[in-house]
Amino acid sequence: MRLISWNVNGLRACMNKGFLESVQTINADVICLQETKVQAGQVALELPGYHQYWNYADKKGYSGTAVFTREEPLSVTYGFGEDVHRHEGRVITAEYPEFYLVCCYTPNSQDELRRLDYRMQWEDDLRAYLCALDQVKPVVYCGDLNVAHEEIDLKNPKTNHFNPGFSDEERGKLTELLDRGFLDTFRTLHPDTADAYSWWSYRAASRERNVGWRIDYFIVSERLRDRVAAADILPEVMGSDHCPVVLELG
Repeated sequence: MRLISWNVNGLRACMNKGFLESVQTINADVICLQETKVQAGQVALELPGYHQYWNYADKKGYSGTAVFTREEPLSVTYGFGEDVHRHEGRVITAEYPEFYLVCCYTPNSQDELRRLDYRMQWEDDLRAYLCALDQVKPVVYCGDLNVAHEEIDLKNPKTNHFNPGFSDEERGKLTELLDRGFLDTFRTLHPDTADAYSWWSYRAASRERNVGWRIDYFIVSERLRDRVAAADILPEVMGSDHCPVVLELG
């Protein structure tokens, strides 16, 4: 099974930059999108052979996730946990016979970490949710997690140390999740690969100079380790300030 995750930073804009052509070329069985920025009825997406599931934010033009899948899931749920987490369209969970798929767009801590307290609550509650699912069957957790875990995961770790996405608190929460029986598939297969990024600022020709961050992930339950056939990043795919990341399960 081939899965991709992609923060499209506005699906309508991405569609004008070759989204459908890119999806055809990638040829995934499951497509997980984040930051779709659409409401119901705003996009008519022709994807023959895929079942489509959307989670919209209450606020227009903000956040949002989608899952397109060739195999119809056993069940699909939207959001998780308490009401506070259910208004920004950030999570879709699809249950398959052998695993749960959780597509996630993690809240950004924002400038000066002004949303860090909520981010910490989100991380704790989502970790509890993932661990509960993992008690039933293995989990494939993917999306824009808005954190570079280690120094190797961004170009300028020293100057970004206390910035959103590379604070000690955010990195620590990802460590806590991995310590609970999950693994970062890309880093598991490519432990020493540097300059491998999934997001670049639009400023200062960052993408052309490959001054980026790896903040998009496929994280899976430890017991899926032997099924992880490939975990890749596709920086050549344009259309957003993020590029798709790929997981292949054998």
